[in-house]
Amino acid sequence: MFQTIMNFLSLWALPAIIIVILTVALFKKVPLYETFTDGAKDGFKVAVNIIPYLVAIIVGISMFRASGAIDMLGQALSGILNTLKVPPEVLPVMIVRPLSGSAALGVFSDIAHTLGPDSYATKLAAVMIGSSETTFYVLAVYFGAIGISKIRYALIVGLLADIIGFAAAILVCRCMF
Repeated sequence: MFQTIMNFLSLWALPAIIIVILTVALFKKVPLYETFTDGAKDGFKVAVNIIPYLVAIIVGISMFRASGAIDMLGQALSGILNTLKVPPEVLPVMIVRPLSGSAALGVFSDIAHTLGPDSYATKLAAVMIGSSETTFYVLAVYFGAIGISKIRYALIVGLLADIIGFAAAILVCRCMF
């Protein structure tokens, strides 16, 4: 019964939101088409402005992976990982996830393909991806898009949130699997 209700809600949530927005806009006499095209034009300007930041992140991630630094870090942290019962295959997810979501999904795909979908490492990596954020990507792209150059405590808080998310994922997966 619960599954049926959730399926129904997930199927109709987005169309209902769109209908509500359009209805409110019509009642308030908002010029819908002009407002939409102005928003699209501003969105295009933002997309063009963030391209240099995206290129910098992609190049940095590619260099980090190609240099073998992830493997060296995995060897250095193997003792801690063994104590926490974290498979070493998951370490690249923990390193790459704060940098890039697509790179983390690529690493996750490799883990799932190599170890299988039912392995503990695959399940742990999936939970880690869901419980963390792409901190450096967010800072580079969103702060860069609006011209913020002094990030203050955003990096520290973002990385701390990622670490807490990884720790929570480890605890939850150890209890559940």
